Amino acid sequence: MKKVAILFGLALGWAPTGFTADVALAGDAAAGKAQAAVCAACHGPDGNSAVPSFPKLAGQGEKYLYKQLKDIRDGARPIPTMAGQLDGKSNQDLADIAAYFAGQTMSGGQTDPALLALGESVYRSGIPERKVAACASCHSPTGAGNAPAGFPALAGQQAEYIAAQLIAYRKGYEDETGRINDGDTRIMRITAFGLSDREIQAVSSYAAGLH
Repeated sequence: MKKVAILFGLALGWAPTGFTADVALAGDAAAGKAQAAVCAACHGPDGNSAVPSFPKLAGQGEKYLYKQLKDIRDGARPIPTMAGQLDGKSNQDLADIAAYFAGQTMSGGQTDPALLALGESVYRSGIPERKVAACASCHSPTGAGNAPAGFPALAGQQAEYIAAQLIAYRKGYEDETGRINDGDTRIMRITAFGLSDREIQAVSSYAAGLH
């Protein structure tokens, strides 16, 4: 029965992400604000980074943020600039940080007009012949993501950051030094592996400009 459920989920465009039971921790946004003070240097005081290579955390779903924070702390998602930043943080601390940033509002982004047509095509239709899923199926047509499922919002996110993650996932398809924390289904690695550099640039720019 579990296998059937997973296959059905894949047909709908979502995938299990390997969360453990502690994702049910209730985050305290007020406690998270204090915990997140050190994050401001890179991600902005309200989670809206002004640096293209650093992600905006504001407005992301708690489930997604908690998983990423936990994966970074536990080494499942190595990020050199985050080395040591979460050492000593408990699961509750991470849940509190996630709750704080989830309660903020992500600022907007812009799409490069020269990349609009290609980016929209990849985002909304994918590239079936290369097993590239439509981004809209998991991240929503508006780029708002799917917070209950743990799929991140892309609308307004830094285009440079989105592109860097797609490149990391593409590398992770064959090389474990790339990004591999997309679960056993490998949905992001499979999708990114079928994208060219130009398509990654275009879809990242398109997603960043969604509202």
